[in-house]
Amino acid sequence: MSGMFDLSGRLAVVTGASRGIGMAMAGALAQAGADVIGVSATMPGSGSAVAAAVEAHGRSFEARAVDFADRAAVVALGTELAERAPDVLVNNAGTIERAPAAEHPLESWDRVLQVDLSSQFVLTQLVARPMLERGRGKVIFTASLLSFQGGINVPGYTAAKSGIAGLTKALSNEWATHGVNVNAIAPGYIATDNTAALRADPDRSRSILERIPAGRWGRPADLAGATVFLASSASDYVDGIVLPVDGGWLGR
Repeated sequence: MSGMFDLSGRLAVVTGASRGIGMAMAGALAQAGADVIGVSATMPGSGSAVAAAVEAHGRSFEARAVDFADRAAVVALGTELAERAPDVLVNNAGTIERAPAAEHPLESWDRVLQVDLSSQFVLTQLVARPMLERGRGKVIFTASLLSFQGGINVPGYTAAKSGIAGLTKALSNEWATHGVNVNAIAPGYIATDNTAALRADPDRSRSILERIPAGRWGRPADLAGATVFLASSASDYVDGIVLPVDGGWLGR
């Protein structure tokens, strides 16, 4: 059974890899045997925590610093990566802007949609081409609970993550027949930088915890198993799903 989850000899690209969920995903893929190219707007060329996490499992790590708000930079990255023909693409890069909808700055809306949705499509389109040519590959998006719900004060983020859920299904409909599995993971309330404002608000933090059947905030490491599953041959007949990893939030 363990062989179904073995990623030895595979090359994985993880965006948003410098910290939090992305770093945990990169480490999990390395533990399963994959070499990793980690991408982040703030990724240092060497000495990063994610590089150490990957190399601790005896796998190689390459760093790329790319701003996902910069369309040209994303195209250049995708073109380069397509030449490397990775086996796994994890689209985890993202940002969030909080403000009530009636006062939400349009520049915030534009930036979030660019980083969290448009750049995801641009990169995936380019990196998936060699996957389609060889008839094998794994694409994993990071969706959100707000792919299912509306959220509060995050209209751009909700729109983008709802779009990711739809994009996952649309690409799966076209690519499953070519052996490329496209799926998404929807993290619940995970203790990362993105949720720092919520965890710092006693009322919001309490109301969130009261709804989570597991009784705790999630940890980035909680995403490890789902990531390896969707990156491995264990998921070869899994297409177009948005898999919640949320401590039971959506089942409440």
